[in-house]
Amino acid sequence: MKPSKDVSRLIEIMAALRAPKTGCPWDIEQNFATIAPYTIEEAYEVADAIARGDLDDLREELGDLLLQVVYHAQMAEEIGEFAFGDVVEAITTKMIRRHPHVFGDEKARSAGMAKGMWEKIKAEEKAEKRNARIVRGLDPEDHGKGFLDSVPVALPALTRALKLQEKAARVGFDWSEAAPILDKIEEEIGELREALAAGDAAPIKDEFGDMLFAVVNLGRHLKLDSEAALSGTNDKFRSRFHYVEQALAASGGSLEKATLDEMEALWQKAKGVK
Repeated sequence: MKPSKDVSRLIEIMAALRAPKTGCPWDIEQNFATIAPYTIEEAYEVADAIARGDLDDLREELGDLLLQVVYHAQMAEEIGEFAFGDVVEAITTKMIRRHPHVFGDEKARSAGMAKGMWEKIKAEEKAEKRNARIVRGLDPEDHGKGFLDSVPVALPALTRALKLQEKAARVGFDWSEAAPILDKIEEEIGELREALAAGDAAPIKDEFGDMLFAVVNLGRHLKLDSEAALSGTNDKFRSRFHYVEQALAASGGSLEKATLDEMEALWQKAKGVK
């Protein structure tokens, strides 16, 4: 089988990998749940390539992400649910429907999309989807009626916290400014201290989560994305720690043999460099 720029070849390759008798044993054993973590990982690797400005790597990572879509579609086709073509049809239908100012009739195009139309269309789509799931017996009838229920549970926790806060803010459930949130963070730190003093694991976890949630809220009011901010700090930590590692090696030492005081002294020097 030869490589091709036609997506149908990728679909054929995936089908061959999943073929019961002649496919790859590992691929045959997989299911939606076992593949899902790889799907998330590939999405992050796409974002990483973009952040690094590496377009060659981006091309490869987008291919890896596309493979994940084809993988899930192949497994769905095997159980008679849907195929890759149905995935393409679903997204093209959605994009056309959500852009009446681009794909609609002359009247819609000339008027443009009215304010709030995007959210209105999305709400209609979600209502249709929810009703379809209820009919299929996949959800209890009251599922999805909560105002915040549309925020995906599978999002990274910091991102989900941001999305929950943003949506609650649309109906006025929000701080008017950033300053009081600092007081809230200090309050949560105090409650965390009390939980630590009591030594009970469950309240400690709960109060720690409350503190993180409040910090995300502060970031939102400062127009900062917590995931992006923490990502930058992660990179800064890695860079400074690498400086410590290199400095120790240059003097004949190592991370394993260095004392905490030695590493701290080099860390302070790293802060002046990076």
